[in-house]
Amino acid sequence: MDLGLTGKRALVLGGSRGLGAAVARGLAREGASVIAAARSETDAKAWIAQEAPEVAQRLDTHALDLSDRASVDALAAAMLAQGGVDILVNNSGGPPPGPAAETGLDLWLKQFEAMAGHLFHLTGRLLPPMLERGWGRVITIASSGIEQPIPNLALSNGIRMAVLGWSKTLSAEVAAQGVTVNLVLPGRIHTDRVDQLDQAAATKQGKSREDVARTSQALIPTGRYGRPEEFADAVVFLASMRASYITGSKLRVDGGMIRGV
Repeated sequence: MDLGLTGKRALVLGGSRGLGAAVARGLAREGASVIAAARSETDAKAWIAQEAPEVAQRLDTHALDLSDRASVDALAAAMLAQGGVDILVNNSGGPPPGPAAETGLDLWLKQFEAMAGHLFHLTGRLLPPMLERGWGRVITIASSGIEQPIPNLALSNGIRMAVLGWSKTLSAEVAAQGVTVNLVLPGRIHTDRVDQLDQAAATKQGKSREDVARTSQALIPTGRYGRPEEFADAVVFLASMRASYITGSKLRVDGGMIRGV
């Protein structure tokens, strides 16, 4: 199936590793020109160097620190100077674990800025060229915690609900101008982040990380963690020409982990 991504220009945040790197790789393999933005350009360049030359030539990097407004504005300015992007994949990574009752205001504000406020700001800056061209994709990587709050992840559960409300509101505002806006909700996709969460749970419970992982996987109908490329395939489809009538939605990629309908 031709996804119609050849010649499209994409910006993927958090593109140095994990889900962001997998999405950037998937888009480039489908013919898009991709900028992987991250704090560590070195890490992004490392995985790009492992790609086939015809794919690697469509990949580039840009520095980005989502906790720093100046860094976000510098990225926006650089993209706009080149005509903007057609596809924006918002990916902020995850905050530290912790219970709601013990999370202080300063941490809430700091994490909201990096995980939500600066994403809203960057999207607003990059939207005008999409609207002018009558085509665009805004895809935000969120969390299954939107559907079912995850224990001990108060910051993620709370802040990503704000991202959900923003995404749904924006989708209705720009749909008639050819821009779709969607959320993708990863379940337990096997990345460094999942290993860190499993280790945190293991430390708290006095177990090994492997034992915690086995228990977690047993609760997933597929019986395993997802692979980053499986998650990326869903994002790449939403970014494609084939997904032109899908907007304002949230797509679970979780192996059936969320049992609610």
